[in-house]
Amino acid sequence: MKKLVELATVIRTKNAGPYELTIDIIFKEREIYERIKQEKSLDAPLIARLYLIPVEDVLTVTYFDPAAAFKATIKRRVPSGSMGDTDIYGAQQHAPLLEISLPWGDTGATAP
Repeated sequence: MKKLVELATVIRTKNAGPYELTIDIIFKEREIYERIKQEKSLDAPLIARLYLIPVEDVLTVTYFDPAAAFKATIKRRVPSGSMGDTDIYGAQQHAPLLEISLPWGDTGATAP
């Protein structure tokens, strides 16, 4: 297993409109990206587990070849800017991704 933070140069989140949050992971090297993509180490069920949401609330999961990046879009629990919103820009929601480890010569991603 390898920590995602060891494999990626960018791990971030941001709003994708007031009702959705986008997760971006850009990998350090194309070889790392290709391996993660081939093994499908990042997928909707993992994102759902990390964010404690139903898998149906993971709207898209995309491997983006031109940037050697992974992108997912999830429903926000609270619309941006509404009462109870603690992160109007959605830029501080990447923390669950910082602790995960991905298979690297073994099987199964682990989430804290």
